[in-house]
Amino acid sequence: MKTARTNLFGSLLCCAGALALAGCGADNPDGGKTISGPVAIAKPEAASTPPEILAAAKALMGNETQVLAFGDLARTGTRQFLAANVVPKTPTNNIPGTIVTRAAVVEETAGGKWNEVLICDGHLKNLKGYLGLTPIAAVNGWKLQFEQDPKKGLTLYFTPLQGGATQHVLPIGVQWNPETKRYQSLDSTFQNFLIESPSLERGQSR
Repeated sequence: MKTARTNLFGSLLCCAGALALAGCGADNPDGGKTISGPVAIAKPEAASTPPEILAAAKALMGNETQVLAFGDLARTGTRQFLAANVVPKTPTNNIPGTIVTRAAVVEETAGGKWNEVLICDGHLKNLKGYLGLTPIAAVNGWKLQFEQDPKKGLTLYFTPLQGGATQHVLPIGVQWNPETKRYQSLDSTFQNFLIESPSLERGQSR
């Protein structure tokens, strides 16, 4: 009798050990494996730029251009992308943030064509003219910042560089105006849109 109890106890121990091992990689009803204990979850990869957008950006702005954002940026149901010629960081270019010599917001039109609807080169422009607050003198470089709001869409902040530095110049805010259906600059409160001008005028800059 004692031997039978010993064998029974040993069998139970073996079964328990087998179950414990199986718990580390047991089959679940869906046919996969159930992992017990802490598991490292991989972070989702950032969405890659669609090839047609990348091709359009390079065709418009050169092979060195970078696509910084894409999608329904203006919340109009139309695809747009933000691209820029970014100045690489060097010992002489140590200004924090993204420094660009040229940037553009490009919109997809009928037939799969892409048109620039906002241009930042020496000045800030849209299809109607120069944006309010753009400097009179041409700017060689800009500090670019942007954010995306679920309702308002893309807001860009362009700070003109003067003498290789921002020198505490306030950024120029630019946003899509749903009433005029184009990108326009904002006043110093970033609340009200400013009308563009067909030509550069003294009253346009701060």
